[in-house]
Amino acid sequence: MASWWDRHAVPRLIRCACSQGQIMKARSKVVPNAAGDVLELGCGGGINMEFYDWSRVSSFTGLDPSPELLAMSRAAAQERGIEATIAGGVGEAMPFDSGRFDTVVTTFTLCSVADQAAVLAEIRRVLKPGGTALFLEHGGAPDAGVAKWQRRIEPVWKRIGGNCHLTRQISDAYARAGFAVDRQAAHYMPKTPRPFGWIEYGAARAVG
Repeated sequence: MASWWDRHAVPRLIRCACSQGQIMKARSKVVPNAAGDVLELGCGGGINMEFYDWSRVSSFTGLDPSPELLAMSRAAAQERGIEATIAGGVGEAMPFDSGRFDTVVTTFTLCSVADQAAVLAEIRRVLKPGGTALFLEHGGAPDAGVAKWQRRIEPVWKRIGGNCHLTRQISDAYARAGFAVDRQAAHYMPKTPRPFGWIEYGAARAVG
């Protein structure tokens, strides 16, 4: 059973931390590329709603395990008059048919899932042939000194931040899961402590 901290504090922490200026700027470079039948995995309080080009979206589905964040997402959709299906669930076992979506969007999501490889396999399963996974994630830094601090901080940070990992690979993880990755950017966010600031974003398509 989730603790009081996980149920009530973590969703608000996520909402606050993931809507900072530099993060919102990065979201604006990724989310508008979504098109067709769209799934946002870890719909995270509806933070991305303002960035979608709704003229390109045929249908929108959101999935998140947190009831508190789901309520925020539904409220954000209602405020914008967006017809959306927003459901509870986890990325390791998505309640969707195979080949259901043209686009799957993940933004600051793979850091906190229980099994990153299983989630990536599920993303590949629910994508239509030729579909696209759009990603914006923070993770393991390429610099040895920063990576060392990430390893030191991560055990405590996971407990505070809802299982958020600092050391997980991003583009490489998609590649290992059978995606061809177009990594559009990879850098440290300005004005952010480096152990928390390495981000990568781009698009990935299933191959083979």
